[in-house]
Amino acid sequence: PQRSVVSWTAMIAAYTQSGEGKDALGLFRSMVLEGVRPNKVTLLTVLDACACLADLAKGREMHERIVACGYDMDVAMETALVNMYSKC
Repeated sequence: PQRSVVSWTAMIAAYTQSGEGKDALGLFRSMVLEGVRPNKVTLLTVLDACACLADLAKGREMHERIVACGYDMDVAMETALVNMYSKC
């Protein structure tokens, strides 16, 4: 079976919600290495994982990726960024 961005994001979210932020970020790296492009929901979930780990460096890296990829800065994205920066 082929993995889609939806299945990757579901797994990343499950790890994040279980408090396994490090594993969530590892899955994200694997997803990107396999050539799957993250969507907005994936990035929101990864920002949450960064916040749970208080990993400012990874959070900034994700922020830069969001800007570089041209994702819209809507309320959900801005809220996730504020949450991440406040916890780091």
